Amino acid sequence: MATDKVTYWIDIADYDLEKAEAMYRTGRWLYVAFMCHQAIEKTLKAYWCGTQPSDPPYTHHHMRLAEGCGLYDKMSDEQKDFLDLVTNYNIEARYPEDKEALARTLSPQVCRQLIDETKQLTQWIKNELTRS
Repeated sequence: MATDKVTYWIDIADYDLEKAEAMYRTGRWLYVAFMCHQAIEKTLKAYWCGTQPSDPPYTHHHMRLAEGCGLYDKMSDEQKDFLDLVTNYNIEARYPEDKEALARTLSPQVCRQLIDETKQLTQWIKNELTRS
């Protein structure tokens, strides 16, 4: 296990989750969703580094990461559905009209749920990593 890489990814995933909470407090719903996306992506990359002989691929697609490191088959249907949903919040390269459409789907309630479910999923991934 490449513990230095695992620690690196976990640390920045935790930081991104803290940022999601900060964005929530300031009402920046689009960035709550984006930071949740980032936290999950980085936690998946930590799992990859802890279980695979190679570095994780350069992708933001959660399902590809989860499948590539063998974690996807361990997930519940609810976790897989959430993974699919959160993958859509990678807004970094989206056009303004895409961001606007995505922002209209977000509310304080939706974002609170995103944060809570992100915390649950990232903790589950960390627990699976310690079992590996």
